[in-house]
Amino acid sequence: MNITIHSSFLPHDDPEAAIAFYRDALGFEVRNDVGYEGMRWITVGPAGQPDTSIVLEPPAADPGVTDDERRTIVEMMAKGTYSGVNLATPDLDGLFARLESSGAEIVQEPTDQPYGVRDFAVRDPAGNQIRIQQTT
Repeated sequence: MNITIHSSFLPHDDPEAAIAFYRDALGFEVRNDVGYEGMRWITVGPAGQPDTSIVLEPPAADPGVTDDERRTIVEMMAKGTYSGVNLATPDLDGLFARLESSGAEIVQEPTDQPYGVRDFAVRDPAGNQIRIQQTT
């Protein structure tokens, strides 16, 4: 059986800031931008990899989420503890410089981790933590 990861979901609370980060700072393509009842779902992904996407979704858009749960989600997003994703690049230092110059919130500069990878961490405008690892 052949299974791939097609899309992952991250919350956003400001569509224009999310597009500016993922498209302009990170260099992803905007593949879809769908509005419904005042909310927007934005699909982005790395150029040249059309089968891999991140869907930026309104937080707690599910009608089954309670008001208390929505408040908790908003609080966790503000702290950067609600959601995240790991990415990889062969040019870690170049991408770090690009994100740093864009004004992205740097959480950790490029570091050789004791578990064998070199990576850094940033937060997107919604507070999602993004760790980016060096590939060979």
